[in-house]
Amino acid sequence: MTAPDPTTVHPFAEGDRHVVFLRPTVTSDLLEVGEYTYYDASEDTGSFEEERMLYAYGPERLVIGRYCSIAAGTRFSLDGNHVSSGPSAYPFSIFPGAWRDRTMDTFLANYPGRGDTVVGNDVWFGRDATVLPGVTIGDGAIIGAGAVVSRDVAPYTVVAGNPARVVRHRRTPEDAERLIRAAWWDWPVDAVTEHAAVLMGGTVDEVVAIAERLRATGAIGAG
Repeated sequence: MTAPDPTTVHPFAEGDRHVVFLRPTVTSDLLEVGEYTYYDASEDTGSFEEERMLYAYGPERLVIGRYCSIAAGTRFSLDGNHVSSGPSAYPFSIFPGAWRDRTMDTFLANYPGRGDTVVGNDVWFGRDATVLPGVTIGDGAIIGAGAVVSRDVAPYTVVAGNPARVVRHRRTPEDAERLIRAAWWDWPVDAVTEHAAVLMGGTVDEVVAIAERLRATGAIGAG
């Protein structure tokens, strides 16, 4: 038995198309995704870029790490901000013709962009979660179903609600840092496959010990 092929769009049995490895579907320069990140496309009629990336018409990018799990209905808002510093918040600049021509300089001078949206590795998004522009979500975080994430989420933190608030911490700050240094998502896939049971049900000490053995053999970098 081998690990799934990360270049395969549909890793499940033939005909089962609801789980999609996202990386091989990417066509937009605004989207960067690591291997083995998947999303549930069972309710989508279009691609991830069409269905899940909202207002992707500015310079902001969506960057997602490896081994993330994205449930049905999860969406990432990349822009959609209106200039609201003047008397009107109406987006004249989005309409072609005279409105755009007369307001583009004003729009660019007052553009309220929030930067890229960055998701770490091994992040789990519950159903219908929404991530607002410019948010950074750390490695190992869990985003609850229906959550609206409007601010950064620390690694190995569980958030839920609207706006999303911390429910609990999955690990102590010290153990979270140890797991980040172990960076199992950067291990060769053969090592991930061999130790998958430990990654699912083991301890932080076990994961750290495996990482140390892999470093000692040169299988991974110094970290």
